[in-house]
Amino acid sequence: MPLTPAHELIPVLQVAIGPVILISGVGLLLLTLTNRYGRTIDRSRQLVRELRECPEADRKRLEGQVEILYRRARLIRLSILLAGVSVLLASVLIIVLFLTALCKLEIGWLISLLFIACMVALSGSLGAFLHDINLSLVALKLELGHRKAGKPGDGAR
Repeated sequence: MPLTPAHELIPVLQVAIGPVILISGVGLLLLTLTNRYGRTIDRSRQLVRELRECPEADRKRLEGQVEILYRRARLIRLSILLAGVSVLLASVLIIVLFLTALCKLEIGWLISLLFIACMVALSGSLGAFLHDINLSLVALKLELGHRKAGKPGDGAR
């Protein structure tokens, strides 16, 4: 295989910077998502412990909270999965860009397909993330409704 001159690789490096920046940004998103996932799991475990010892009057509220947290954990897991797929596709895109330059291949369709798939996965991840945010507000509304229903000074949380 003939060597590709550096002056032909420099434009490829310039083009590859976009997906590299994307990987960095999605990495920050993944950090946020994994933190949310851990907090959701921890809160679920705490509520399950409370559920075992709670009076019957609080059981329905706690079960509702646990159900919402379970749905949120599934959404966050989906978001993490799709963000990971997006990073993986961006990495493959960078490799294909370099192989295209090195081997002088004409596979623009593959590059386009990889980029589109990367963006679809990222969009799905963000969609699941936004849905999780909305569910967290539903859980808060449920909790605030319980607090309003409690009498002042009765120890309601």
